[in-house]
Amino acid sequence: MGAGAAALGRAALAAALVLLYYGFSIGITFYNKWLIKSFPFPLLATLLHLLLIFALSALARALARCRSGRPRATLSWADCLRRAAPAALSTSLDIGLSNWSFLYVTVSLYTMTKSSAILFILLFSLLFKLEEMRVALVLVVLLIAGGLFMFTYKSTQFNTQGFVLVLCASFLGGVRWTLTQILMQKAELGLPLSISEKLFHFHEAGMLLSLEICVLFLATHLLGDHLSLLNWLGFAVCLSGISLHVILKAINAKGEKALNLNEEASSDPDLELLLHHAERGEEEEEVETIQQH
Repeated sequence: MGAGAAALGRAALAAALVLLYYGFSIGITFYNKWLIKSFPFPLLATLLHLLLIFALSALARALARCRSGRPRATLSWADCLRRAAPAALSTSLDIGLSNWSFLYVTVSLYTMTKSSAILFILLFSLLFKLEEMRVALVLVVLLIAGGLFMFTYKSTQFNTQGFVLVLCASFLGGVRWTLTQILMQKAELGLPLSISEKLFHFHEAGMLLSLEICVLFLATHLLGDHLSLLNWLGFAVCLSGISLHVILKAINAKGEKALNLNEEASSDPDLELLLHHAERGEEEEEVETIQQH
């Protein structure tokens, strides 16, 4: 009874966290659309937004230092200008152009176009040698680009100026996340945070798919956005490319994890001996099974 109650509690907590994530992720898009229509100064709103984030980050940093009693990682001015500033600049421009585009585009067009950010992330990952060129990546690029073309082709609510703004924001988003990964994975800077799978890495395509579907569904029903059959087909094609990319990343992550475990085992003689005995035991069981048959 106690184990069942504990499992039920964990399931309830997971459901609450998922709903909280969905609520904030979907709500921020509609809130930004409402805010920019009510307060048509997107760059000023972005500036105030970033200033608030800066203040809250400084407060969180101070509280963490007081709690742990250890000094936090700091960067020199040279590192700030050479490594952190490009990531910060691309981040601010990404957010600013995204908010600016809400003056012209619908939520559905924004959501679909902004999904192309993963396309630019792939391109910059290849450029900075964070990814290796593979046939699967080419297929991902073609699916996302083709789906985006189908979604925007002869769209009844298409706006060229807004589309260009969102596309530029997606391009900067690719720069932003690539530079952020490079920055965070520099061990000598003391910021190896982005390598944590619990914080930044998706392993399930279902969460990404359902999130975007929820945004488009609410946009069509609450805001009156109109999507044709071709637009929905383009949406499906683009999401198939994104899903393929997420699945490939998950498979590669598992492969790297298994490789690291094997390397650790080979460096530990006792563990290697234990694995060797386990493999021999499995082989003997297979032989006995064959003999019985």
